[in-house]
Amino acid sequence: MGADRDRGGRRRPAHMMVYAACGTVLLAGCASMPDGGDLRDVEASQRPDAQVRVFAMPPRENAQPEEIVQGFLEALTSDDPEFETARKYLTDKASKEWRPNESTTVLADGPNTVAQHSGSREATGDYAYSLIGTKVATVDSQFAYEPAEGAYDKTVHLTEHKEADGSKEWRIDALPPGLVMGMSDFQRNYESVNKYYFALNADGGGEDQLAAVADPVYVREQVDPVTQMVRSVLKGPTRWLEPVVRSSFPTGTALKKGVRSLTPDDQNRLKVPLNGRADRVGQSVCREMAAQILFTLQNLTPTGIDEVELQRSDGTQSCVLRGDRAEIYVAHGPARRAEYEYFIDGEKRLVRIPGAGSEQQPEPVPGALGDGGKELRAAAVSRDEDTAAGVSLDGRSLYVGSLASGGSLGEAVLRSSATSQDDGLTTPSWDASGDLWVADRGPKDSRLLLLKEGGGDPLEVATPGLEGRIEAVRVAADGVRIALMVRDDERTSLLMGRIERADAKGAGASSGVAIRELRSVAPQLEEVTAMSWAGDSRLVVVGREARGVQQIQYVQVDGSTPVGPAPSALTGVKEIAASEDERLPLVAHSEDGIVRLSSGSQWQTVVKKGMSPVYPG
Repeated sequence: MGADRDRGGRRRPAHMMVYAACGTVLLAGCASMPDGGDLRDVEASQRPDAQVRVFAMPPRENAQPEEIVQGFLEALTSDDPEFETARKYLTDKASKEWRPNESTTVLADGPNTVAQHSGSREATGDYAYSLIGTKVATVDSQFAYEPAEGAYDKTVHLTEHKEADGSKEWRIDALPPGLVMGMSDFQRNYESVNKYYFALNADGGGEDQLAAVADPVYVREQVDPVTQMVRSVLKGPTRWLEPVVRSSFPTGTALKKGVRSLTPDDQNRLKVPLNGRADRVGQSVCREMAAQILFTLQNLTPTGIDEVELQRSDGTQSCVLRGDRAEIYVAHGPARRAEYEYFIDGEKRLVRIPGAGSEQQPEPVPGALGDGGKELRAAAVSRDEDTAAGVSLDGRSLYVGSLASGGSLGEAVLRSSATSQDDGLTTPSWDASGDLWVADRGPKDSRLLLLKEGGGDPLEVATPGLEGRIEAVRVAADGVRIALMVRDDERTSLLMGRIERADAKGAGASSGVAIRELRSVAPQLEEVTAMSWAGDSRLVVVGREARGVQQIQYVQVDGSTPVGPAPSALTGVKEIAASEDERLPLVAHSEDGIVRLSSGSQWQTVVKKGMSPVYPG
């Protein structure tokens, strides 16, 4: 068979095969492998239909070392569940030692192969090739994604291996750990899925809040993703999220021994047989467990999962939970749908407009923040839409007032020592517990502050490892994750941090609250200028790449780019707001004033003069 070259420049032999129609093609939902029909070649990075299953071909007889290496790399990107074909390119010993699920290294292109020259390979009976490329990301053994950078340079070694029939064939006897593939192959093979756990009590005491927290992981899209995700949920949260969440599944819970695959029935009901570790849970805990499975699988199949039945180790029913009842027991996303969008109008008042796409004109909010008595430059509205916080026009004072007619404002709850309008207080953010977060950008005293229930003495939040000045703060609806825009000498970056409180698994600092393990979630952007939460594990970001133009895009909290189109282009964006309820439109402050974007439409102007758009939160 002939060979060509892929987008990464490396030689691509015809090792990949695809079946091309149901009955002669293996499609999602077909009962079995086809037993007839022609095979045809397909490039791994050019599969046209995400439902088509692609399988690698084993090494041909008398294949030369370069072909063995290329065939092995192709086999890593196939839909072979246990990588059995890839193992045929290895010696017996190497196959036993290789752990493909240990990690995945994602490269910008390639990996490209370069022969290592050191004498006559034919004479010594061995070959070595370098696998080289530029790292983009890594996926660990928990399937957690993390952006990466730098050069990748690993060695694959081959030797002449004696086969069962006595013949000698070139096989790989030493190789890097895990998998390696280019970004195009990774995007074709893997999909991002949120699994769900429960936030520990944001107040640091009492009963845990049953707020569902998304924990995104990447799984192989065509290799039984339902079973993969159920197993992943049972194993527990990823290491980054684990200190601030809990699972309702007892430690050691797993699928019942012998269960290899889980498949919903034609009524979209899924039965999950568990081992004995979960036999003694009560009904309330069992429903929480079922809710974790339901939320995790909600978008994983074409028709969704409508009901989950958890079974004890003896096969009896432990509990059943329907999807339409899950949120009775667990808060998933915002506790309520936002009634209004808010912004500061041309008279520097806080105004609102219905959030469901109404053509109604903006109106001042009830209470003192809407009467114009205090000129504002930014505001935040509590998640129950009963209270608002406003930053004065000079950026030095923070006021909190009721969104009720006749409500008074009182004295500022916080004052900044900053003297420049470029410094001072950021736009504040309310968490799910009714606490207010804000950064003071004083040039000599930059700090992150927390005001319990929007008042009292401000608590300085520890931010170990943070270098630079916080320019924007947004707390997630779950109350355990926080997005920060941070400016250093060279750029403004978007970072994601974990909110740890002193009573949550012994975490915290002397202040009682700390932001831990900050990580970049938009490393491709040279400059971030605005951001907002836009879903359980997604943010909308305004920024530009190096020497690029301003753009609006979505990013995942793990730093990956979600599948799907970016928002429509908009010039001169200064601020942007989104709701974690993805049905609500985006709202932005641009050179055209306050504009908003509903799904499937174009940006529309709300008012010509305005700034600081926000949703509750």
